[in-house]
Amino acid sequence: MSSQAEDTWLLDYLDHLRYERRLSPRTLDAYRRDLEDYLAWCRDQGCPPWEGADAQQLRRYAAARHRQGLSARSLSRRLSALRGLFTFLLRESRVRINPVAEVRAPRAVRRLPAALDVDQVGRLMDVPGEDPLARRDRAILELFYSSGLRLSELAGLDVGDLPGPDALLRVTGKGRKDRQVPVGRQAREAIEDWLQVREQLAHKGEPALFVGRHGRRLSPRAIEQRVALHARRQGLPVHVHPHMLRHSFASHLLESSGELRAVQELLGHADIATTEIYTHLDFQHLAQVYDQAHPRARRRSD
Repeated sequence: MSSQAEDTWLLDYLDHLRYERRLSPRTLDAYRRDLEDYLAWCRDQGCPPWEGADAQQLRRYAAARHRQGLSARSLSRRLSALRGLFTFLLRESRVRINPVAEVRAPRAVRRLPAALDVDQVGRLMDVPGEDPLARRDRAILELFYSSGLRLSELAGLDVGDLPGPDALLRVTGKGRKDRQVPVGRQAREAIEDWLQVREQLAHKGEPALFVGRHGRRLSPRAIEQRVALHARRQGLPVHVHPHMLRHSFASHLLESSGELRAVQELLGHADIATTEIYTHLDFQHLAQVYDQAHPRARRRSD
């Protein structure tokens, strides 16, 4: 196959992603870079990139890039792009097999999410002042930690979503899926406190629960900035962001209850494997307790 035909097949696939799957320009650029890297490697090695490629060739490509320092996560992304391209070529009857179907990237090291301890959470929630912004920010922080909300979920809340007598809050999560989460007493009190002064900022008819100085819905970026600001003011030694509060909610709840399925439901995870990362946090805590308390684990002072 000529190099021109090889390029044409690649361009056809990118057109498929652009016009049929309607991927964003930024995502398309990422696909193009990944696939062109494989194409350049094949030309350097003198092997056919598409028709005639086999699993062994794809493994050699993956191994070569891994030796050059490509992370397992990045390599997995490249193989995913290639898998999609070969699926397209198979559908178009341009190849007879999808050689990437048998190739797996090295397992990525899964980083444990950072979480605050209970004392740090208490310090963060201690927002001074009674002006509207202070009341609003207290309600935001309390709600993040009380209910384990994602940033987009909290930013998208309307006044009409507020919990009734059952103290359940309706939120719209990933995939436009709705779920109900409980709201703790302190968070409910903080929200009620904010609602008493919300009209001082909110424009008439604005449905958003949390609004900014301009009277309109507070943006996710502004919420991130306020969370980080209060963490700095309270002297916390780490950069605090909304997702860290979600991690803290999950790890503290699992640590005290051990109910993994319940935590999955509260977080809105479709797959329990996503929630299982918090069991590692729990085991880390247990290991620390063991090291500090067990007579056979403690180091001798002498």
